[in-house]
Formats: sequence, structure tokens, C-alpha cells
Amino acid sequence: MVSEPVPEAAKLGRVVTAACDGACSGNPGPGGWGALLRFEDGSVRELGGAAGATTNNRMELTAALAVLRELRELPRHPGFTLRTDSRYLIDGLQKWLPGWKRKGWRTASGSAVLNRDLWEQLDAARLAGVSLEHVRGHSGDPDNDRCDAIAVAFSRGQMPKLAAGEVVASLCMEAEVPPPDLAPAPLQQLLSRLELAERLARGGYGLTLVELAQLVEQPAGQLAERRERWRWRDWTVLPLADGRWRLQAGPAAPQDCNG
Repeated sequence: MVSEPVPEAAKLGRVVTAACDGACSGNPGPGGWGALLRFEDGSVRELGGAAGATTNNRMELTAALAVLRELRELPRHPGFTLRTDSRYLIDGLQKWLPGWKRKGWRTASGSAVLNRDLWEQLDAARLAGVSLEHVRGHSGDPDNDRCDAIAVAFSRGQMPKLAAGEVVASLCMEAEVPPPDLAPAPLQQLLSRLELAERLARGGYGLTLVELAQLVEQPAGQLAERRERWRWRDWTVLPLADGRWRLQAGPAAPQDCNG
């Protein structure tokens, strides 16, 4: 985790609100998280960090956990709320946790609860009187936008400048975190798909027909007709005995080439 030294709480007054967000490229893939605490005097303290191979949900939970741990030693305003655009975080803490624990960390369908390690830490870090408030992501909310910018920057391997208790006129600071993307949105989406394909090939993972169709953006019905290996961009797509498919990196054989 990256953060600046904590200023003396007495100088800052009470925390009036906090926000947190997570980001991930590829999901799973490189991730980052960002959070901020706003004090009565108008000052802001920001936090953030990164993970090399993670998911968006894990980054959302990590951001909230960092805020709760910071709040343990800080006075809070009676109307304090922790704001997040993650329904997963809110529903998990406010609805699902008691049932998960009763069932031995199993969901209603009987499967193991994902991200159990973080949920257990969040449960232990709960603070009385701290409520969660949902804010719609990318809706122009300055605190949420700032946390998203920090999270995205860390997910890209950047080291954004974080506020350390100073009064901040504008929380978005778009020029700092992250710099504007020069590539159009469709090209960025393609890059995310290609990065995911590379990780899938490297890990030797099998893909269902639906998952493969989503990756290559081709109709599942059309792919279902294929029986032999075929080529997609830089990868050979191999049929597996169980009906799944696997990506294999390497040069294409002439007969394998496919657009």
C-alpha cells in the first residue's frame, strides 16, 4: 500500500466522509485501488496500491479494508459515510456475511465464497456507526472519480501523487492521475482482450464455447461448427476432448491461418 505520513488527527478534525474504488485490467489481471478520507477542515488524505494478478472485486474490497483500518485511529463525524460504487462490497457486508459464516463460508448454492480472506478481514475491521453509501460509478461524483483515477493509475504501474492531509481544491486532478489516453476506447478494449488472451494461453486454461465467443467476439453458434484447430490473431485455438478450447501461442502453420 502507498500512502503519505498521517498528519496529526487533532489538526485535521473529524473525518466527515470517505470513498474507495478498485480497478483491474483484464479481470483477472493487473489491478489497483484508491481511497480518500475528507476531514472537517477541508483537507484530504489519499491512499492507493496495486496487485499484479487480481480481480476488480478484490481491489474493491482491498480499498474498503484500507479505509476501515485508517479510521480505527481517527475521530469521525456523526454523519460519516463510506461511499463506494461496488454493490458487491455493500451487499456482502450488509446482507451476505451472516449467512456465509453460518454455512461455513458457502454461498446459497453451496459453492465456496470467493475472496473469503478479504471478507474475513473486512468483518474483523468493522467499525460501529460506519455505514456504506452507494454512488453510481463514472457519474461525475468527484470523490468517486478521484478514487477511480488513483486505482486506474496503480493498475497501470504508475505512482500517482497522493494528497497527505492538505486542502485540495479539486479532487479529480485528471492531469495527474492518470494522463489522458491517446488511444480510442475500442482500441483500449481490444488491448484488454489481447492481454487476457496472452494470460490464458500462458496459463493453459480451457475455455467454454461461450467464453471463447466473448473473447474473440464471434457468434457462439458459428464457433460450435468448428472441429479442428484454427487461428485467431497471434494464437492457435485448439479443441479439447471435453468440448472446451485452449489458446496456444506461437507461429501459425499455413493451414491454420484464419483472419
